[in-house]
Amino acid sequence: MPGEQLRGALVHLSDLSGLEIRDCEISGLRVVDCYGSDVYLGGDFGRLVVNDVDVTAYVESELDRRHPLRVLARDVSTPTEHRAAWEAIESMWETTLARARRLPASALHERVRGEWSFVETQRHLLFAADAWVGNAVLEEDAPYHPLGYPAGGTPPEVCAALGLTLDARPTLEEVLQARRARMASVRRLVDGLTEAELDRVCTRKPADPYPDGEYVVRRCLRVVLKEEVEHHRYAVRDLAVLEG
Repeated sequence: MPGEQLRGALVHLSDLSGLEIRDCEISGLRVVDCYGSDVYLGGDFGRLVVNDVDVTAYVESELDRRHPLRVLARDVSTPTEHRAAWEAIESMWETTLARARRLPASALHERVRGEWSFVETQRHLLFAADAWVGNAVLEEDAPYHPLGYPAGGTPPEVCAALGLTLDARPTLEEVLQARRARMASVRRLVDGLTEAELDRVCTRKPADPYPDGEYVVRRCLRVVLKEEVEHHRYAVRDLAVLEG
């Protein structure tokens, strides 16, 4: 129900089987005295309590165990650590892209359980780097590639203003051509990083939807690293389904 406001609402004695909540702010959400055999939660939760047990630390530690690059991307501090993290990300995607190419091209456009397709994921990572590096850090004249794919819920007029063509259906290789160029610009940036550059305040924000505020280079790079690692996690999860 896009656009409808349910803040503070009470849903009582209702059959919500199959209900899907996507791209929503759910701080303070409480699900009480409910029952079901298959419940899935996915997102960025500051604190998660299940049946009065705080499972936040367990979930984070298990994700870190399964995806060690999460720790590297989250804890980067020095220029050397940024270079190591980006090198690991490049290697990670090289392996996963080889795996994806073994699937039929049509499968790479398939959405698994409503999540972004593999091609859409690559388009989103292109947009993230365009916004946080190309625009905010490098201050390029034309930082946004038309094939970039922003976060869900981005207003159409914002996408149009950025020159994005969301309804395009490019091949994986067409997206990767643009993505490789942006990844190369990130590589050049991290190769030349200094402590002073990491602490430099950017004069631009990533894009108009983002709030006004202070954007420091290290913050922008951390967002890009986190995006790469987390969306790789989603991508390999869905590749396993497509392969099966």
